Amino acid sequence: MSKLNSRMIWVTFQRAGIHHYPGAPEDVSYLRYPHRHIFKFKVSIDVLHENREIEFHQFLNWLESLFTKGTLTLDYQSCEMISDNLYEKIQNEYPGRKVIIEISEDGECGSVSEYIPE
Repeated sequence: MSKLNSRMIWVTFQRAGIHHYPGAPEDVSYLRYPHRHIFKFKVSIDVLHENREIEFHQFLNWLESLFTKGTLTLDYQSCEMISDNLYEKIQNEYPGRKVIIEISEDGECGSVSEYIPE
């Protein structure tokens, strides 16, 4: 019989946002200017037992409440920076848990950040 290493739940949501990349290389210089994406989030978090003490829908509702309604103004933040900021909020609410955050721009390009508590 296999030993379970970890158990996680995940939720997804999306928000429209505007950002820019001031240091974009010349061949993608258009990224230096504010542009809009649909930022797609997938957030996974450790759960401590098989009866899911973090309910999917409550976790999703809480995450969505962290982002204002309407279009997000993200300035120069990359997907990785957005992940880091979101992780800090998750750790304040659910301390000591492994978290994986995936954020994409329009479902085309994105980042995956895995956070392991100390």
